[in-house]
Amino acid sequence: MPEPVQWRADGVPRSERFDDIYHTETGALAQSRHVFLGGCGLTDAWRGQPQWLILETGFGFGLNFLTTWQAWRSDPARPRMLHFVSIEAHPVGMEDLLRAASGYPELAELAQALARQWTELLPGFHRMSFDDGHVLLTLCVGDVQAMLRAQRFEADSIYLDGFSPDRNPAMWSPEALKAVSRFARRGTGLATWTIARAVRDALAQNGFQVRKVPGLPPKRDCLRAVFDPAWTPRRRTPRAERAAPGRCAVIGAGLAGAAVAASLARRGWQVDVFDKAGHVAGGASGLPVGVLAPHVSPDDALLSRLTRAGIRATWQQLEARLVEGRDWRASGVLERRADGDTRVPPGWSARGPNLSWPADAARLAAAQLPTDTAALWHRRAGWVRPRALVEAWLATPGVRLVPDCDIERIAAIDGCWQLLATGDHPLRTAPDTAAPAPSPASAQVTNAAPHRLVSGFDRVVIAAGFESARFAPSLPLQPVRGQVQWGRLPPGTDLPQIPINGDGHLIAGVPDGDGALWLTGATFDRDSVDLAPRAADTEANRERLARLHPQAAAALASAFAGGIEDATPWTGVRCASGDRRPLVGPLPGPLPGPLPDPLPGQPALWVCTSLGSRGLTFAALCAELLAAHWHAEPLPLPAAMAQALDTRRLP
Repeated sequence: MPEPVQWRADGVPRSERFDDIYHTETGALAQSRHVFLGGCGLTDAWRGQPQWLILETGFGFGLNFLTTWQAWRSDPARPRMLHFVSIEAHPVGMEDLLRAASGYPELAELAQALARQWTELLPGFHRMSFDDGHVLLTLCVGDVQAMLRAQRFEADSIYLDGFSPDRNPAMWSPEALKAVSRFARRGTGLATWTIARAVRDALAQNGFQVRKVPGLPPKRDCLRAVFDPAWTPRRRTPRAERAAPGRCAVIGAGLAGAAVAASLARRGWQVDVFDKAGHVAGGASGLPVGVLAPHVSPDDALLSRLTRAGIRATWQQLEARLVEGRDWRASGVLERRADGDTRVPPGWSARGPNLSWPADAARLAAAQLPTDTAALWHRRAGWVRPRALVEAWLATPGVRLVPDCDIERIAAIDGCWQLLATGDHPLRTAPDTAAPAPSPASAQVTNAAPHRLVSGFDRVVIAAGFESARFAPSLPLQPVRGQVQWGRLPPGTDLPQIPINGDGHLIAGVPDGDGALWLTGATFDRDSVDLAPRAADTEANRERLARLHPQAAAALASAFAGGIEDATPWTGVRCASGDRRPLVGPLPGPLPGPLPDPLPGQPALWVCTSLGSRGLTFAALCAELLAAHWHAEPLPLPAAMAQALDTRRLP
């Protein structure tokens, strides 16, 4: 449940847990500007920088974040990317968040945008995206030291906030401040409102040059510091280098490749996306419509936490880039549990911060299922047209689609990466002649014009699904063929309007011109890449639907009786790894040719693949994880979870 806030008669918010106030009735915005922005020299310090990374302890009502975001918006010389990482053990509710900002009209729009993403704040990391992905808030819910251990980056500015040291000593302990210091590089600015001697001493012992400066009334003083130790700091991990944006080639125009291209383009890269098909989403991402739903387990296992983070990342992209009701629908999803197990982690309920719980009778009745059916209800879930999302990502400025191009191999020639087609003929054009980014409507037909392909890439990302094995034979990739059946709903057919999944899935009511579509399946055939429809798979999908939703199976019996002509088959080949988790990271093993290494110690050939049957869930998250590695950004996931997706986890 959200942290309760007591609003006093004078408008001052108070925490019963810490017996302290969050801030005074007036002047909180001015204090934030004076203490934190002024204390870290913002906005002068970030001008001309490609990105700025801020670490905060104590998010509270988010006024420091909103104030910093507003300053970034107002600055024409702002950095392209603003990262704000904040730790909060006890998040307040959405209503209190908005109430705290209501006294500041200049923050109203930003506070509303923050409130729309202020959901499902379970323990762990929550990445929120604003201003088309150029402002990224990573809210870390949990104990301050545990959250600091789970994140790795070098901050440009540090805000120390929270309840007073005598009310919340754990936040200001020497151990916590030592952990904070590990995020500082030489020159990192730090600011806080407290001048407590113990805080000053701990900061000085950890390499900060500390000074008291005049505060803003009613505060007499506040604290400013700069990390400049007399010794060479020891690092827990090697210092990550920030890649300078350049030219990148992405192989694969499906969900993975398009998401990577969009994430890199937002950071200033010029990205060419190559695909052997004549249109986008030519492989498994071409599924007519798919289900977006989390994995839920009683112990909240790794896969459950990964899918929850992935859906948050995808959801933000759907809301920002697609049209609800046409390209996707936030309908929720009902998941049947054939084994009868509807357990969820302790404390999860319809009133909790989670968005999944056992389905009640009303939900089951709405899905046209018996009210004693064992099922879970996923509120943040629905159906998506994958191709629409791919097209939207490829429309990002800085992305160029190059279809009808079957890359044979990748080679390092003359100190840069080149893509070679069949016959080993380099594909070239002069630099800086890339065509404008395709619009969603034209992205799939740009192959009508002749293409001039650019060689000389600084980096290459392999995101070609199971065909990634052509370029990365050392990766344990497994093709998994799948067939679904789909068609137009016959007039008068009554099917549930919310997707149902379990052993297979059913999606109905997807708008299509003057009618609607239905889809059901899918089969799983490991180590097969045969795309030819199979009558046996059509029958298998009919039987699966009969178990999942008998009423729907009866309504569609005539379509299945007509065979593959009426229940139209669609086949695709997914790509899975040995442990069924995505692979995001540098290509392991020997590389093709001498490695051009513009950044010492950081390879230039990467992969983003093996999304399996969860491409809609994982594509956006994996793309942001890859971009974070390249630019030494805060991770969108706790470090251990990020490692669980990294290619370097492999033996």
